[in-house]
Amino acid sequence: MNVNRENHPSNSTMFGRGLIRHCSACGQGKLFRRWLTMVERCPRCGLKFERIEGHWIGAIGINTIVSFATLLVLLVTSIAVSYPDFDLVKLIVFNCAVVFVVPVFCYPFSKTVWTGIDLMMRPLQDDEVDWTQLSQSGNPDPEPNS
Repeated sequence: MNVNRENHPSNSTMFGRGLIRHCSACGQGKLFRRWLTMVERCPRCGLKFERIEGHWIGAIGINTIVSFATLLVLLVTSIAVSYPDFDLVKLIVFNCAVVFVVPVFCYPFSKTVWTGIDLMMRPLQDDEVDWTQLSQSGNPDPEPNS
């Protein structure tokens, strides 16, 4: 059974919260123990982030798309800027660095953004979160702390 839409955050709010590594449901930050280690549940509203088995496949897809798009743009740009006398070794080293850095940097963002997208496609159910945390009057988002 779906919850009352009054307490449900808007799609843009959920997506925006994901972009800043916050819980898409309540806006809580501090969802990662370390850069690559996400907590199982939101400390504020109790949302279990892995809502179904295989949930993180979408996050992997987002990370892959962002990583390949970044690599493509930088590869084309670096070849265009250095044409016609490009140094192949420098291009390879630079673009290999991008291949390793971008996916690691984007990983936590892809997980929280995917959670927001998943909540847009499959809205929260009554028993998934503590609704008193989502319906608090005043400031629905806690202080921005990552």
